[in-house]
Amino acid sequence: MKNSKWLDFIVGLFVLSGIAAFGWLAMSASNATSGLRGGKAINVTTSFTNIGSLKVKAPVMIAGVRVGQVNGITLDHDNYKAVVSLSLDSSVPIPRDGTMAMINTSGLVGEQYIALEPGFSDEMLTNGDVIRRTQDAFVMERLIGQLMASIGGSKDDDEKKESDSSDKPFKPGSLLD
Repeated sequence: MKNSKWLDFIVGLFVLSGIAAFGWLAMSASNATSGLRGGKAINVTTSFTNIGSLKVKAPVMIAGVRVGQVNGITLDHDNYKAVVSLSLDSSVPIPRDGTMAMINTSGLVGEQYIALEPGFSDEMLTNGDVIRRTQDAFVMERLIGQLMASIGGSKDDDEKKESDSSDKPFKPGSLLD
């Protein structure tokens, strides 16, 4: 009888630890935690002309290490730029001047995140600061469109080719001429 109660207690602890581990995994996978290691968060803003598919709660990284997350994205109605609010870990000092914010993609078609390249200032970012140096998101569709346009040539080139080819009679077997 005594062994049965002890076995029930051990099984119960095992089940509770499994539930706790599953809960922790679900919170980590859903980005429900802020990703900040300790201390208070530093809230800063930056603006981009094109943010691609950047989303709220996207990570902010320095050298591949998570140092914060995106808190909000709004549109500035005066200059039509996307204003991105960032929450950064206060335990990581980031120089105020010269710091650059870039929107990168993890992998070829992966999730977008903000990469910070620290600047050169002795003063560090504080609440309310603005990161002025930015690099917009790389949009693959735009690159493919430019590539197709350069391969296809312009309309003027096409018209020239048509007028040149209409002067010459067609000869079978000369398609590559």
